Amino acid sequence: MSPPPIIAPSILSADFAALGKACSDTIDHGATWLHIDIMDGHFVPNMTFGAPVVTKIRPHVQPPSTAYGTGTFDCHMMIAEPKKWVKDFQKAGCDLYCFHYEAAINSTAADNPADHSESRTNPRDMVRYVHEQQMLAGIAIKPETPVDVLWDILDNADKEEVPDMVLVMTVHPGFGGQKFMASEMPKVKALRDRYPSLNIEVDGGLSEATIGQAAEAGANVIVAGSAVFGAKDPADVISKLKKAVESRR
Repeated sequence: MSPPPIIAPSILSADFAALGKACSDTIDHGATWLHIDIMDGHFVPNMTFGAPVVTKIRPHVQPPSTAYGTGTFDCHMMIAEPKKWVKDFQKAGCDLYCFHYEAAINSTAADNPADHSESRTNPRDMVRYVHEQQMLAGIAIKPETPVDVLWDILDNADKEEVPDMVLVMTVHPGFGGQKFMASEMPKVKALRDRYPSLNIEVDGGLSEATIGQAAEAGANVIVAGSAVFGAKDPADVISKLKKAVESRR
């Protein structure tokens, strides 16, 4: 059986004028995690917010008492230099630091935003470094990245270098409101078949209309933005998404 369903609404669709309350209300409505999209204008052509915003919303949501628990801040780092920001986000209250494979294969290994290093990162070292900062580590792939690039990473005998979650993007990262890409479901199925206990997240275009395809393929962590924050009854939407995943475990 796959891991339990986790619904992680994306606060990119929340009311930024009352963001703290939106975050706490969403947890009260039944969400397990909050998905926090960090964009730098380089790795993706859009910009959102940084660690100071995470610091400000953290007091509004009780941190998780256990790994993967309710209140987890799932920070999706759509940034060109992911190692530089690990410590800042840990201090801000991030619980799960999910970097992109495409950035980690060749970015500076400097561990401070003001520094530069001629050494380069790689995904295994990034996972280890995130774990050393006492956070869960996730690794994300874009639609154009084949899933088999992850096999060597996930099959590593050294568990400190194995990610705790894989995020399969079901839209091109950078903007909310895009159409769900069913073409990415074979990646999810391949991951679930090969790693039955892995937390597999999908992000982009998820709603009551598309959750069945994602859940059937094996996704258990569901990111939904406008489907939750734009709903008249967010609690009902979250409940339906959760039930859709649970029924297909």
